[in-house]
Amino acid sequence: MMIRKLTASFGKLENETLSFHEGLNVIHAPNESGKSTWCAFIRAMLYGVDSGERARGGYIPDKQRYAPWSGAAMEGEMDLTVDRCNITLTRTTKSKSAPMREFTATYTGSNVRVEGMTGQNAGEQLTGVSRDVFRRSAFIEQGAVAVSGSPDLERRINAIVSTGEEETSFTEADARLRTWLRKRRWNRRGMLPELESKIDDTRRLLEDMDGSAENIKALESRLEQTRADCARLENEVTESRRRQRRESIETLGRGRAALSEASAEHDAAIERLSECRDELRRSPFGVGAPQETEERVSEDLREIAALKAVYQKKISPLLMILFFVLTALGVTLYTTLGSVAYIAAAGVFLIAAIVFLMLYLKAKRGAAQAMSERRAILRRYGVSHGSELYRALEDYRRLWASVRSAEETERVTRDAYEQARRRQAGLEESALADLDFVSGSSPAARLGRELNARRAEAERLSAQIATLKGRLSAMGDTMVLRSELGTMEDERAQLETEYEDISLAAEVLRAADEELQSRFSPELGRVAAEYMSRVTGGRYSQVLINRDFSAMTRTESDAVAHDSNYLSAGTMDLLYLAVRLAVCELALPEGEPCPLIIDDALVNLDETRLQQAMELLRDIAKKRQVILFTCRPV
Repeated sequence: MMIRKLTASFGKLENETLSFHEGLNVIHAPNESGKSTWCAFIRAMLYGVDSGERARGGYIPDKQRYAPWSGAAMEGEMDLTVDRCNITLTRTTKSKSAPMREFTATYTGSNVRVEGMTGQNAGEQLTGVSRDVFRRSAFIEQGAVAVSGSPDLERRINAIVSTGEEETSFTEADARLRTWLRKRRWNRRGMLPELESKIDDTRRLLEDMDGSAENIKALESRLEQTRADCARLENEVTESRRRQRRESIETLGRGRAALSEASAEHDAAIERLSECRDELRRSPFGVGAPQETEERVSEDLREIAALKAVYQKKISPLLMILFFVLTALGVTLYTTLGSVAYIAAAGVFLIAAIVFLMLYLKAKRGAAQAMSERRAILRRYGVSHGSELYRALEDYRRLWASVRSAEETERVTRDAYEQARRRQAGLEESALADLDFVSGSSPAARLGRELNARRAEAERLSAQIATLKGRLSAMGDTMVLRSELGTMEDERAQLETEYEDISLAAEVLRAADEELQSRFSPELGRVAAEYMSRVTGGRYSQVLINRDFSAMTRTESDAVAHDSNYLSAGTMDLLYLAVRLAVCELALPEGEPCPLIIDDALVNLDETRLQQAMELLRDIAKKRQVILFTCRPV
């Protein structure tokens, strides 16, 4: 197979073309010029674009990565020469969700379709291998020189070194055997654990059935006794509750009578206190403090006595005698003698008479005022004499003592009432507790709870008996169960035999794989070692390849082989390039070899090893077309 021409609307390529010839094709172009895009386009033309891929962290599927920048539909053509026939492959896009889905394969220059070639099988028909093997052999992407293992590539290499059968691989067969083993037993799951659980359940069921009749009889006997206890307890509960209600009513009645009596006594004390206070309020002294009242009354009595002494004091008649004498003398002198001297003397006598008159009148007014003030004081207290005031003060003292006595009586009866009220509240609370036949602590409540417990036990026993009878009815005959148990035990023995056989098959398969590995891995290592020796000028002469296609190499002077991670970037690229070329030689069809596509795989090589690698590619190009995209001049 040889690629002759490409025409692409793919990624940054806008209807661009690229032509190739036989042998080694070197496309030298700078970075970002579309070299990797051309490589991806070749793969897409052969195997199509996977429209089912989805973007995920750090990965962009081809249908998005290579969508044409111009916005046009993704499409292209590839002209090939296969078995001396020129073929043109065309892929176009009708729906953006399925890019390059529309496929045609015609003989170049005509409309004649290539029989049997479709968009799904074109790549495998042309290259002889699946997309997976192609990407791990003849298609070397930039930055992905290392080979990774896969079931397809494993089957391919197994076929080369064994019978040629490519239908199975050790990985798939081993996985299938492990699946079978897990299906039969995986920790506590699988067919065997489930069957063993069923066997255990059946055995327990048979054991239950063997003793179920005795259990039912024992339970029925207990149920009968429990029901008898329930009947006895119901009578006791009824009588206890009736007695408790009667006692509570009687206790509350006595408490209410005592409370009513205390209330009546307190009401009488309040009424008596009110009467005493009203009588005291009607007294001449009011409801003032006794000490202050007595002090005030004593002071008023002293003042009354003093006023009495004032108005009872006798006025001397001499003043009036002198008044009349002097008045007579003055009038006589003025009227009889008539001289100036006698007139003046008469004036003196008259003035003296007036003075004595005024003194007499003043004494009379003082006595009258004292009598008036005394009467005012007595009127204030509502008495007419001082002795009455003394008696009123005694009455006041008696009334005040009555008030004090009534207050004390009211306080005592009030305390007695409050005590009776609290006692009644306690009796009511106690009565409520005694009448709480659910959660209370009275004998009736305890009997009620015992009755409920016995009823619950009776219900539980009834349910248990019904369950046992139902199970017996559902289980049927013990002979049937024993027969099923024997069948399950036979099935378990068969599954255990299968498990052992599969385990043995897995061990044999691993042994065969190790044998097969010893057959193909040395051959792959030998071919890779030849290529490695050529590209390194004979420095590295041995290559060891593991099943996962990780590689190690060593020089003639090295005691042990070096893992690829310990090599320089250039040497590691050469190592995996040698492994790739060996895989191509061993795994790809020998008839008409497919092209070798290389995308900048030699970028890390120095000039010497670059030339050695190019010499190797030129030799390989004599057998198959080699297309090398590179940014370095070679």
